[in-house]
Amino acid sequence: MSRSLVILVFAAGGLVFGGCGRPAVRQAGGQPAQVRVGFFANLTHAQAIMAVDSGELASALAPAKLVTRVFNAGPSEIEALLAGEIDIGYIGPGPAINGYVRTGGRGIRIIAGASANGVLIVARKDAGISSPADLRGKRLATPQFGNTQDISARRYLLAVLKQEGTGNIVPVPNAELRGMMLRKQIDAAWAPEPWGTLLVLDPEVQAVPLAREHELKELWPDGTMTLAVVITTPRFLESHPGAVAKFLEVHRNWTRRLGVERDKHLPRLGKALADLTGRALPDEVLRSALGNVRFTDDPLPRTLENMALWAWELGFLRSRPDLTGLVVRTGEAG
Repeated sequence: MSRSLVILVFAAGGLVFGGCGRPAVRQAGGQPAQVRVGFFANLTHAQAIMAVDSGELASALAPAKLVTRVFNAGPSEIEALLAGEIDIGYIGPGPAINGYVRTGGRGIRIIAGASANGVLIVARKDAGISSPADLRGKRLATPQFGNTQDISARRYLLAVLKQEGTGNIVPVPNAELRGMMLRKQIDAAWAPEPWGTLLVLDPEVQAVPLAREHELKELWPDGTMTLAVVITTPRFLESHPGAVAKFLEVHRNWTRRLGVERDKHLPRLGKALADLTGRALPDEVLRSALGNVRFTDDPLPRTLENMALWAWELGFLRSRPDLTGLVVRTGEAG
């Protein structure tokens, strides 16, 4: 979804179209010697964080060795996947769609959903904004140019608020939102959790919550949208279906637990996140932010189609997207 990803795909074309990078190292009998999993230190990737922290994923994949890598941005994770540096990853739908379309459908497969919803739209307390309709012409922060939230925000401003352009959108790393609000450099933020809740509950910022993105019926009539998915390459899926099945079993178990026993696992999740980021989230923030996220194995293909269409209409994709074959159910290695 960004210029760096466009450059990546064309620069790595020989790898992508030759089968998506280096194959996983194999043991005798065709089993991988290691399974390399990428994810973000985000609440929306909680299944990965808990599966790794508990040791359950390493045990399930044995005798293959589990190797993990934490990413900060979707384009860099897509780059690693296409270059054969990781085998499975948790990522937002925007970069996944972009990688699929730009590799002609040959680079990426979505094998499960991870989370849905989980995006909060907030305003600076003194910005004179009381609803999403007031965002017209305001300095609106999104996490990254062309990322999932950026596309939704641009779609809302253009199609719903009927702005003539989106020059008021300011790509801002999530960690910088607090300082920019305090300095009045931005008026509002379209932020994934926990960043939205952090701004609302921060005693100095006291941002005003405007809406959860999935509640904007003009964007999401069904009241739900995909936020994170699980991806792999066709080569890994075809070569190591057993390893993929073991991975998905652990992933689905944690999806279920986080859905029905969230409070039970909250302390451990908070500690695991703090270990990864070096920053502990206050319990109130963690609990409130998780309340805005729905963990699900369903990648919600209909919302993927919407996001892909918006990305094309906004010029992030050069051709009208066809996502046929992007989502693969267990056992379908096409």
